[in-house]
Amino acid sequence: MGRAKVNLTLDSVVSAEARALGLNMSRLAEAAISDAIRLERNRVWREENREALEAYAREVEENGLPLAQYRTF
Repeated sequence: MGRAKVNLTLDSVVSAEARALGLNMSRLAEAAISDAIRLERNRVWREENREALEAYAREVEENGLPLAQYRTF
Protein backbone atom coordinates (compact mmCIF):
# COMPACT_ATOMS: atom_id res chain seq x y z
CA MET A 1 0.00 0.00 0.00
CA GLY A 2 1.49 3.33 -1.02
CA ARG A 3 1.03 6.82 0.22
CA ALA A 4 -1.21 9.42 -1.41
CA LYS A 5 -0.60 13.13 -1.40
CA VAL A 6 -3.60 15.19 -0.32
CA ASN A 7 -4.21 18.83 0.53
CA LEU A 8 -5.57 19.77 3.93
CA THR A 9 -6.51 23.16 5.27
CA LEU A 10 -5.76 23.66 8.95
CA ASP A 11 -6.23 26.51 11.35
CA SER A 12 -2.99 28.50 11.27
CA VAL A 13 -2.62 28.45 15.08
CA VAL A 14 -3.04 24.68 15.15
CA SER A 15 -0.51 24.26 12.37
CA ALA A 16 2.03 26.56 14.04
CA GLU A 17 1.70 24.84 17.41
CA ALA A 18 2.04 21.40 15.86
CA ARG A 19 5.18 22.48 14.01
CA ALA A 20 6.62 24.08 17.16
CA LEU A 21 6.08 20.81 19.03
CA GLY A 22 7.62 18.76 16.23
CA LEU A 23 4.43 16.82 15.60
CA ASN A 24 4.03 14.91 12.35
CA MET A 25 0.77 16.39 11.08
CA SER A 26 0.50 13.90 8.22
CA ARG A 27 0.63 10.93 10.59
CA LEU A 28 -1.74 12.60 13.05
CA ALA A 29 -4.23 13.38 10.28
CA GLU A 30 -3.94 9.82 8.97
CA ALA A 31 -4.63 8.37 12.43
CA ALA A 32 -7.60 10.66 12.97
CA ILE A 33 -9.06 9.83 9.55
CA SER A 34 -8.54 6.10 10.18
CA ASP A 35 -10.42 6.42 13.47
CA ALA A 36 -13.24 8.31 11.73
CA ILE A 37 -13.45 5.58 9.06
CA ARG A 38 -13.67 2.86 11.72
CA LEU A 39 -16.38 4.72 13.63
CA GLU A 40 -18.41 5.41 10.48
CA ARG A 41 -18.14 1.80 9.27
CA ASN A 42 -19.38 0.64 12.68
CA ARG A 43 -22.26 3.14 12.62
CA VAL A 44 -23.28 2.07 9.11
CA TRP A 45 -23.08 -1.63 10.05
CA ARG A 46 -25.23 -1.09 13.15
CA GLU A 47 -27.80 0.80 11.09
CA GLU A 48 -27.83 -1.84 8.35
CA ASN A 49 -28.27 -4.59 10.95
CA ARG A 50 -30.54 -2.68 13.35
CA GLU A 51 -33.58 -4.90 12.73
CA ALA A 52 -31.63 -8.11 13.35
CA LEU A 53 -30.01 -6.69 16.48
CA GLU A 54 -33.39 -5.56 17.84
CA ALA A 55 -34.94 -8.95 17.03
CA TYR A 56 -32.13 -10.75 18.87
CA ALA A 57 -32.49 -8.42 21.87
CA ARG A 58 -36.24 -9.20 21.97
CA GLU A 59 -35.50 -12.93 21.75
CA VAL A 60 -33.06 -12.73 24.66
CA GLU A 61 -35.49 -10.63 26.68
CA GLU A 62 -38.32 -13.11 26.11
CA ASN A 63 -36.37 -16.39 26.34
CA GLY A 64 -33.06 -15.59 28.02
CA LEU A 65 -29.62 -16.21 26.64
CA PRO A 66 -29.17 -19.28 24.44
CA LEU A 67 -27.25 -22.03 26.24
CA ALA A 68 -27.48 -20.10 29.51
CA GLN A 69 -27.88 -23.35 31.44
CA TYR A 70 -24.33 -24.31 30.48
CA ARG A 71 -22.72 -21.12 31.82
CA THR A 72 -20.35 -21.63 34.74
CA PHE A 73 -20.16 -17.97 35.79
